[in-house]
Amino acid sequence: MRKVRFGIIGTNFISDWMLAGARHDSRFEPVAVCSRSQDTADAFAARHNIPHTFTSLEAMAASPLIDAVYIASPNFMHATQSILCMAHGKHVLCEKPMASNAREAKVMIEASERHGVTLMEAMKPTLSPGVREVMRNIGKAGTIRRYFASYCQYSSRYDKLKNGIVLNAFNPVYSNGAIMDIGVYTIYPMVALFGMPREITASGILLPSGADGQGTAVFKYDGMEASVIYSKIADSQLPAEIQGEDGTITIDRINQPEKVVFTPRGTNNGGGSHPPLQTETWSPDVTPDLYHLEMTEFINLIESGQRQSLINSHTNSLHTMMILDEIRRQIGVRFPADMMA
Repeated sequence: MRKVRFGIIGTNFISDWMLAGARHDSRFEPVAVCSRSQDTADAFAARHNIPHTFTSLEAMAASPLIDAVYIASPNFMHATQSILCMAHGKHVLCEKPMASNAREAKVMIEASERHGVTLMEAMKPTLSPGVREVMRNIGKAGTIRRYFASYCQYSSRYDKLKNGIVLNAFNPVYSNGAIMDIGVYTIYPMVALFGMPREITASGILLPSGADGQGTAVFKYDGMEASVIYSKIADSQLPAEIQGEDGTITIDRINQPEKVVFTPRGTNNGGGSHPPLQTETWSPDVTPDLYHLEMTEFINLIESGQRQSLINSHTNSLHTMMILDEIRRQIGVRFPADMMA
């Protein structure tokens, strides 16, 4: 069995979680980590039993030791780091959001094609068994009339911001904020299921740092409406719903789907002449590790010579970035990356 040798860029907790899940795929082999600090690189390498460290991304990108990279650096670095690695023939699994804006995402996609390497955005929910079942069986719901998704999670970093300390999570310099960090989870599945909307209307709350703390967006499709809410300054337990004329699909958590249920219209018919219809569960009994599924999807693409995933496709990633750009434009969030030619 051929191993795919990975270099890891970024040493935060996301990389820890990814490594724990990815090791379930026997083809995954982490061989290097890159950090600006040698001490940080050494500590991360020791914790995960990784043999090689780099403090220069250029050196790691050029190294014959690795075949692919996982990028979990701050958002504003995603594009430049991905493009550099792809120019050296390395496949790239890049954390969400793929880039700071659609312009950067387009250049990344062009680099993937030009250099003949795989590029995939690390958007886990769309690769979950439940959402895959939604994609396969959405026709059971009949004509779809509404998509709704919510991801609201109070951030501990917001307490720091209220005390005047601006951390990366609320710093526009790093292309961060609520829409980029968690709002993207509500929008990407919508794009994967229904494509690009005709109209976008958005509102949000700007914080003193210039980043958004929360927001709401409404989308118009032909014959269908969609709406999403997201927040890093308040909590919500609302599930996601896809409402059709013949039934409703409920997803417990859009960012990490575990329970997906289809309820046919007429399930609760109030004791009519026909027996009530039965709900269908479209999720597995045991919740899989989504990082494992993500890595398996990515390595399968590499081994089959495909440049992109059918689900986390280049088109879906680009359209999602275009939507994020428009939402930010409407609510007034600007990044330094937006000003670059």
